[in-house]
Amino acid sequence: MKVRKIPLNLNCGLDLIGEVLYGKWKIRLLWFIHEGHKRPSELHRKIPDASRRVLNMQLKELEEHGLISKIIYPVVPPKVEYSLTDFGKSLVPVISALGNWGDENQDRLRYVIMQASESWPAK
Repeated sequence: MKVRKIPLNLNCGLDLIGEVLYGKWKIRLLWFIHEGHKRPSELHRKIPDASRRVLNMQLKELEEHGLISKIIYPVVPPKVEYSLTDFGKSLVPVISALGNWGDENQDRLRYVIMQASESWPAK
């Protein structure tokens, strides 16, 4: 069982969105499922930097939050597919808008990210 170090703060929409979408790969998982990549192996190929364990954990959290549904087909070996729920589909325009904003500002965003990473202490 996960023990929270910081108490939940669910006082506004941004807090709620952060709680549901917090996780490095969740927005990309939602987008790729929207695009039709439904099998766990397909999603892992689309996000090779993520471990299978982390992707599975984030898929499970998205399912628990009602954004995706999981279908397990009774075959050997088991076949699993994910799809967006209606609730998850309602996020697609928001994710699309964020992606467009990132595309329009990619040079500036890359610059500020690189500047910030240069000032971080080395591990």
